[in-house]
Amino acid sequence: MSPRDAVRRIFGGLVHRAWAAVRVSGTITPSTPAGYRFRRLGEGACISFPPGAIFGEAWIEIGDHTLIGERVSISAGMGPGVDLGPDSIVRIGGGCSIGRGSHIVGHHSIDIGDDVFAGPYVYITDQNHVYDDPDTPIGRQWPRNKPVAIGAGSWLGTGAIILPGTRIGRQSVVAAGAVVNSEFPDHCVIAGVPAKIVRRHTPDMGWRPPLKTDPGPLRALRPGA
Repeated sequence: MSPRDAVRRIFGGLVHRAWAAVRVSGTITPSTPAGYRFRRLGEGACISFPPGAIFGEAWIEIGDHTLIGERVSISAGMGPGVDLGPDSIVRIGGGCSIGRGSHIVGHHSIDIGDDVFAGPYVYITDQNHVYDDPDTPIGRQWPRNKPVAIGAGSWLGTGAIILPGTRIGRQSVVAAGAVVNSEFPDHCVIAGVPAKIVRRHTPDMGWRPPLKTDPGPLRALRPGA
């Protein structure tokens, strides 16, 4: 090994060890100063370093042993320093795992049940822009809020988008890249843009595709359809 390679190896090792120490020191837990700002940050819960944009902590609850990945943004309200009233706005249950780069943006009510796992870059919001006035820029029109609820034990695939008014039942799967803006029962698989049920579980039949009562326009055009 040449002297230059040896120096690079030593320096590289120091950088990696230093970064590992920074990650450990920067993790937000119930016992760190940043953890005290949350309405609740449960026992064993942690927010990995580096975090994303986090504000409105006084209106955010995170349950026991929930892991929030790197660069995850969690916010309550339009910006820091705003009084949002007596009730919490974003509630994440216990035993959850939120993948890196995800965003949870709450203004009215977001409920995430226990043991919900989310892949990377999932986006969850209870607020949407409106376009009622065609002469006013959309970004200047007052947005609308609708509560969001995600049932316990569910899985949200990478890049899924959960829009205002969504209610997802227990033990359900949201496919990667799905855009969800409706209500769905327990034990179903949701996929597509906009998302629809592609499989359901019932005690008598197990997992099965939904019943198809409408042949659809393409099938109706086929010879002999």
